[in-house]
Formats: sequence, C-alpha cells, structure tokens
Amino acid sequence: MKPILSIAALLACAAAGCTRVVRVQEPGPGQQSARAELHNVAGQSVGVATLRQTPHGVLISAQLSNLPPGTHAFHIHAVGLCQTPFTTAGPHLNPLNRQHGMDNPAGMHEGDLPNLYVPESGSVRIDVLVSDASLMSGTSPILDADGAALVIHAGADDYYTDPAGNAGSRIACGVISR
Repeated sequence: MKPILSIAALLACAAAGCTRVVRVQEPGPGQQSARAELHNVAGQSVGVATLRQTPHGVLISAQLSNLPPGTHAFHIHAVGLCQTPFTTAGPHLNPLNRQHGMDNPAGMHEGDLPNLYVPESGSVRIDVLVSDASLMSGTSPILDADGAALVIHAGADDYYTDPAGNAGSRIACGVISR
C-alpha cells in the first residue's frame, strides 16, 4: 500500500507538540474506523470526518464547509449526542481526569484538538492525529458505552483555561459512529 504523508497532518501534529513524523497507510481489511457527519445549529451539513485507528493513535480527517470564517475550537466531546445547542455532547473527552489545554502544564484532555482556521471561503480540510487515543480499547476509548462527538465552537480555544478554553458556544456537532 502507498503511504500517505499529509502536510496538514504534520502541521496539526507540530501544533499539538508531536515529536515524530507518522506515515499512515491506507485502511486495510478489518482496520478500525468511524465517521461523524457534522451539522450546524440550523441542521445544515457542514462536513464529514473520518476517524481511523493507527499504531500511533487516532487520525481524524475532515472536509468541512459552510463554516463562519475565523479561528474555531475543535474538540472530541464525551457523549455521542448532538441535540441543539449541542450541550448534550457533554464535556471534552477526558478519561484520565486532566485539566484543559495544550499549554496547561497539568493538561490536557484527550479531546483537546488544535484550533481550526477557516478561510473566507468557509471550507477547510484538516488531518489531526490524536496520539495515544484509541477508537475502541485502551485507557482512552473514543467509542465507549455512551459514544462521543466532534464539536466546533464559535471562538478559538485559548489552549489553557479549564474546562473548555474559553471557546464559546457550540456551532457544529457530529456523533462519532462505526
């Protein structure tokens, strides 16, 4: 199989403090994967994300559109339920009971992801590696008994303030499912 090395994944990984380059293979038979269809508060589709288990964590790849331009927080939330205004998705995925934020010395939640920068077109493609996470096993399973959701917030995550980085309201949500 041909290896894929995404520049977007490398940049996201660098922003998250990763220390190594990961080559990701195309999905093989039996490889764990999941998907989330994200919708805004009006119920309109804003994109699709795929989540794929790799030896180094879970790779989230998303193609998003119809989002407001600017910087937005992007998180994995602990509950697989997206009823407007998306508070039903619960807090960030945090099975190890850490504090919030990539810049927090006591952090970070498993669900803390790098901010999204959405250009004026309202469309963006992203790849994010969630190191040491797992879709269905281990200490931080994303697909546990109550599921999980991907959430986009109105504002940027400050990468520090507990519990959610002062990111503002939830503007899009998608339940993660197999």
